[in-house]
Amino acid sequence: MNKFLIIILTALSTSNALADQPKHWQLGFQNAASETMRDIVNFHDNLLLPIIIAISVFVLFLMIYACIRFRASANPVPSKRTHNVAVEVLWTLIPCLILIVMAVPSFKILYKQDTIPKAEVTVKAVGYQWYWGYEYPDENIIFESYMIEDKDLKENQPRLLAVDNELVVPVNKVVKVLITANDVLHAWALPAFGVKRDAVPGRINETWFKAEKIGTYYGQCSELCGIKHAFMPITVRVVSEDDYNDWLMDAKVKFAKEVTDEDQFKKLASK
Repeated sequence: MNKFLIIILTALSTSNALADQPKHWQLGFQNAASETMRDIVNFHDNLLLPIIIAISVFVLFLMIYACIRFRASANPVPSKRTHNVAVEVLWTLIPCLILIVMAVPSFKILYKQDTIPKAEVTVKAVGYQWYWGYEYPDENIIFESYMIEDKDLKENQPRLLAVDNELVVPVNKVVKVLITANDVLHAWALPAFGVKRDAVPGRINETWFKAEKIGTYYGQCSELCGIKHAFMPITVRVVSEDDYNDWLMDAKVKFAKEVTDEDQFKKLASK
């Protein structure tokens, strides 16, 4: 019995280490796999959540107190008071102070997200109706990533999240992501890394992440983009540096970008 329990626990721990994705009845965040996501989770759990709970409890107390204290049976003659200066000053200043307390660490996290360190890997993500296209500009690799249909799913591939061609990146390396769209608005979102950026036609947005754990991580388009919005998932596979180099060698053959006359013209024009 103990041996069977150990096997189950090992399998569960392994699955969590190898992949992070939405789970049934999940209420909280996905497990953080980057420093940015840890900052977001700490900000939510250690600051926002206690403040929100305290405010909710206080407002509930005031509502219950007002219902009991100022009920008609206890106050046959209603009060004609129109205002209270002290109360109005307090309920203006206190919320302002609360907002300042929340804003300062929030701005720090936003600034950190927008300050991209020196990139070690650069990837371009392009949103289409309804799939993602990826390009490694420095490696001359380009490919498309489509959701795997239910009938083609293999064991351990999550429904509506698995794709045919995964985005592969090395662990503990700064990955810069250039994000745009070819048709309508999309959004490239990966919860475990704390990443979400709009993909806007004619514009390139930038974001970054540094994955700290080897595994497979799932996200989805997070901007309503049409009838198949729910069917353009994002799958990022984080591997060791050696495995990444091996993948690059294969990908340069499998996904080699064709050099067109337009590419040649742009190259010459840039000189």
